[in-house]
Amino acid sequence: MPQPSSIAPSRIEQLDALRGITLFGILVVNLGVFASPYYGLGLPDPGHDGMLDRAVRLLVAGLFEMKFYLLFSFMFGYSFSLQLDSAQRAGEAFVPRMLRRLLGLWSIGLAHALLLFHGDILGTYAVMGLVLLAIRGWPERTALRCALALIVATAVAWAGLALLIRLDGDTGGVDASAAALEAQATLAGFTGPPVAVIAQRVRELASTGIVLAFMQAPCALAMFLFGLVAGRRQVLARLDRYRPLLRRLRHWGLGIGLPSAALYAVVSSFEPGGALELSALALSLLTAPLLTGAYLALAMDGFASRAGQAAVRLLAPAGRMALSNYLLQSAAAAWVFTGYGLGLMGRVSPLGVSVFAIVLFCVQLRFSDRWMRRHGYGPIEWLLRALTLGVWPRWHKPAHEAD
Repeated sequence: MPQPSSIAPSRIEQLDALRGITLFGILVVNLGVFASPYYGLGLPDPGHDGMLDRAVRLLVAGLFEMKFYLLFSFMFGYSFSLQLDSAQRAGEAFVPRMLRRLLGLWSIGLAHALLLFHGDILGTYAVMGLVLLAIRGWPERTALRCALALIVATAVAWAGLALLIRLDGDTGGVDASAAALEAQATLAGFTGPPVAVIAQRVRELASTGIVLAFMQAPCALAMFLFGLVAGRRQVLARLDRYRPLLRRLRHWGLGIGLPSAALYAVVSSFEPGGALELSALALSLLTAPLLTGAYLALAMDGFASRAGQAAVRLLAPAGRMALSNYLLQSAAAAWVFTGYGLGLMGRVSPLGVSVFAIVLFCVQLRFSDRWMRRHGYGPIEWLLRALTLGVWPRWHKPAHEAD
């Protein structure tokens, strides 16, 4: 009889492992927001602007930014489809339950945005989830066309903004003095006492809201729709049937998405601010779903190998409690970089931030494995399930199920 470690992981475990990978990608990007008061100002942090610093920022911008939240959005739509199908087969009312779930998700996201991270995506997911709920019955072709239209329209809008800036005669530069003053104010707010941290986070929500509304929200909804269609067809459960699709995703993603991401990374790292960066951003928005698809295809192919099966078993527990881990990442980052704890914002290099991301994620992998051996859900998943069902789920696994 083979040992448990030699048994190939199930498709469900592979989906959980994919969520685990996505968690790491999101962590790498989000830590950059916590670590530098210059983030989003169109000007490199003068305290960390050496060649190594720029090289790390280039890799993060090219390989991580605008990729992993799209992958997580795809998984949201895929899971939505599976939940809808399960409810229909069981004859259960899906809409009331999903409405309660989305309300719970929005409430958690609001608390997260105010207390821990102004770049919260959960509230956006909840609002876009309402849209997905309303159009869940659309034919597949209509859903796919709408998804493509959302991506193209978002890219065109940002390209149009770049064009307007050029027509206005803007040289594309950033006022370094104004940006430095804004960075100093941001640093003072985020490294002050907890009340000041929250006040600064509220101030940041205005500018963050623009990015969420006009970039992340439409792109997330597009990926929801791609995931919805993929879930209907059970693409990730029937990989042998969809191998040609996975090959095309790799080909297009690496052939088109990767060079576009590299161009955006170079421009944002060496020529930040102004029309040129917005033009590169528009191109990246248009092609990022292709690179995201390549990531998905590469991961699913890799999971089939012996090493990939071990990776699945390592990553899957973190993926099963992805919501809890996402919030724990923000809590850890807030303690390290803001006045909640160490207040290290602006004092850690990009390389140091990346090392911290790896260490924190490794700790989460270990914690998740130990937690899921004894519990059926992550702590926040348990709370969200209680809000959804209106009953308190079992906290611990039965003794015969616990490892």
